[in-house]
Amino acid sequence: MTLSSISKAHLIICRTIKFVDPNGFLLLILTKNRSPTSRSFRSFCSNNTSGLSLGTDLQNAANGFISIFTKQPFSPDNPELKNLTPVLNTKVVETVLNGLKSWRIAQIFFTWASNQYGYKHNCYTYNAMASILSRAQQNAPLRALALDIVDSHCLMSPGALGFFIRCLGSVGLVGEANFLFDQVRIEGLCVPNSYSYTCLLEALSKSNSIDLFEMRLKEIRDFGWESDKYVLTPTLKVYCNVGKFEKALDVFNEMYERGWADAHSFNILILSFSKWGEVDRACELIERMVDQNIEMNEKTFHVLIHGFVRESRVDKALELFDKMKKLGFALDVSLYDVLIGGLCKNNDLDKALYLYSEMKELGIQPDFGILTKLISSCSDEGKMIQILEETRKEIDKEAVVLLYNSVLNGLVSKGSVDKAYQLLQSMMGNESNASFDVGKLLKVEERVHPVTTSFRIVIDGLLKNGNLDMALILFEEMSRIGCKPDIVIYNNVIDGLCNANRLEESYKLLGEMAELGLEPTHFTHNSIYGCLCRRGDVVGALGLVKKMRSWGHQPWIKHSTLLVKLLCNHGKVVEACNFLCNMVDEGFLPDIVAYSAAIDGLIKFQEIDSALHMFRDICAHGYIPDVVAYNTLIKGLCKTKRISEAQDCLNEMMMKGLVPSVVTYNLLIDGCCKTGDVDQAMSFLSRMFCEEREPNVITYTTLIDGLCTAGRSTDALMLWNSMSSKGCAPNRISFMSLINGLCKCGMPDTALVYLRNMEQNGMKPDIYVYVALLSAFLSDLNLPSAFEVLNEMADKGIIPDPLDKKHSIVRDAISKLLEDDRTSSSVKSLIANGSIPTITCSDSGSKG
Repeated sequence: MTLSSISKAHLIICRTIKFVDPNGFLLLILTKNRSPTSRSFRSFCSNNTSGLSLGTDLQNAANGFISIFTKQPFSPDNPELKNLTPVLNTKVVETVLNGLKSWRIAQIFFTWASNQYGYKHNCYTYNAMASILSRAQQNAPLRALALDIVDSHCLMSPGALGFFIRCLGSVGLVGEANFLFDQVRIEGLCVPNSYSYTCLLEALSKSNSIDLFEMRLKEIRDFGWESDKYVLTPTLKVYCNVGKFEKALDVFNEMYERGWADAHSFNILILSFSKWGEVDRACELIERMVDQNIEMNEKTFHVLIHGFVRESRVDKALELFDKMKKLGFALDVSLYDVLIGGLCKNNDLDKALYLYSEMKELGIQPDFGILTKLISSCSDEGKMIQILEETRKEIDKEAVVLLYNSVLNGLVSKGSVDKAYQLLQSMMGNESNASFDVGKLLKVEERVHPVTTSFRIVIDGLLKNGNLDMALILFEEMSRIGCKPDIVIYNNVIDGLCNANRLEESYKLLGEMAELGLEPTHFTHNSIYGCLCRRGDVVGALGLVKKMRSWGHQPWIKHSTLLVKLLCNHGKVVEACNFLCNMVDEGFLPDIVAYSAAIDGLIKFQEIDSALHMFRDICAHGYIPDVVAYNTLIKGLCKTKRISEAQDCLNEMMMKGLVPSVVTYNLLIDGCCKTGDVDQAMSFLSRMFCEEREPNVITYTTLIDGLCTAGRSTDALMLWNSMSSKGCAPNRISFMSLINGLCKCGMPDTALVYLRNMEQNGMKPDIYVYVALLSAFLSDLNLPSAFEVLNEMADKGIIPDPLDKKHSIVRDAISKLLEDDRTSSSVKSLIANGSIPTITCSDSGSKG
């Protein structure tokens, strides 16, 4: 309807209608509709199923309109149409609309009627048209029709509004339904009652607009209307849609307690439970339905069976399936497919074969998907052949090829790649050692030639099994029988060759692809690029990168990073940096991981200033270094004892919103300890606690060693006890560090206690721990204890080799012990037994 015609029709109506007080009208409607319990969901049009009660003349006129508008081509200038126009009224229009079979013709008639002088649509004609459009799923014209109701200021009864809202909701026009509801109320065209609201809730329940739904629900309660079955049902549905589990359950329990729970509400919740994976609760609801003598519908059975199989509860799915059969529901191939698939996944092939036989007895033809599942699950060839023999009469040549492929796929998936290879050879007509020939068993007169997919299955299996040469043989034989490899096969073979460092053969296949018109993918190029990077071939890698740029393929970060690391490990740090610069020149920005690898390489070769320059340069170009990159730089600065600059890096990363890791603090603590600034190291430990970064055993070990080196053994022991109390168990390195540190501090007796503790915990100390104890006891002039340590070393056979620098310490200890009357005889016995080295006169003299 055009705007001018709407305005013209509205002007005529205004001249003939005397308006009433809208407030009085509101009170009248609210008074008449206080009882929402007597609810009917009938169609709010003026007709009933048998048609309108029209007089003979008007019925003839309606039939005439139907005849004229269905006659093609339609002409608005038809003389018969002009003769019928004077009798046009809303009842006639409604009758005509319900008599037209095409929604397009109905819309043409509806629009034509809108433009006739003296005529105006009422709520019933609008509803008749809305019903036609919603059944035809015509959303665009239905949306326009809703706007036309507001524009034409059509008065609507609450029931008529509810009907139109339901039409909009049925095709998903939820927003339009909500807009219309508000507009007719604002314009004073309708005062909605509880039925209107219920229809709106039903429409809103089809969406996920939970906030809007709850707002409308509150409006209903604010009017004083109680929630009944027709309000709670859409409420249950919308809570299920948005996954509000507890609220949905509360609504359902309320319905159940009031006796309003019917098959529809049960099905809503059961289906939702199934989708949520709550299959046990779905079973409880089914039992409730049985108690209430409510039967599930076919859709519920289907969804539940799929849900149970998805949750690996095939036993429950089979129970429901049996119940379906007893209730007489139709069984289709999709149900058998999901059940057989679930049984095959659980390796329950016998039950799967039983269902397979059952469906054949019922005349339900198994599809290829079912056959594939069964064949792929067979653990031996015998059952595989049995299935194929049973289907040989029903399958055509194309299906035979598919079944061959399913056999090949089944063999490969079960690890019998060699048998799959031999079978494929047999399919090509070659002599093979295969223990069975599927073609003969199926009694196929003509040999079925393998297709590309057949080769792809076996070649992929061979490559994954490490049989590259056998895969190449099959690849070559494809061309001999006229079967062209596809891009997937080329990619797999090229990747296999590259992984075996057979780069030249990969390039040859790349050339073949070009001749066949097959375009390389990013996988093709990156397989070769990865091989070049693993070789450390910078020139070759950059050459391929240029080609990749022309194809729009991005080099994979892991390969670029690997090349940088390899170059750095071989001392080619400058070449690694140049490679990154060349990548930028080619239009590919390396990842921060690759730059971090280069920075690490520069640091390892003591090029810390160059590393700093690169770091600042990449930051200036928009890169945002991660914690790992900062850690790499901090490690280099600490290694060169530039602790203040390392602390600046820490502050910078925190300013950028990065959270320092435990590794970050461990590096700084280690750097401070090595420079003798133990107090600063301890302050970093305090920062870790403040920032809730839990120190690990490396943190404590580093600090304990630093404190002992600084002569602060008491602080070291306090930190050791703190470590244990905080649940950080000391490891072997921690014990040895503490023992060695205590020895440095002149506390060998205490160190010996921790050595015994270490041994009780099943940890074996290195030889330097015993040497440190031996030396400390000698310095403390505790020769008997020194001998005990030496004796223990002899018993364990850990006396240092003469070429070891620690040998001189042991030799000096033996000399001192020989000079002491308390230990000399025992030392001589050890020498006599060959447990410790003999001390010659020259040795003693050298000491002096």
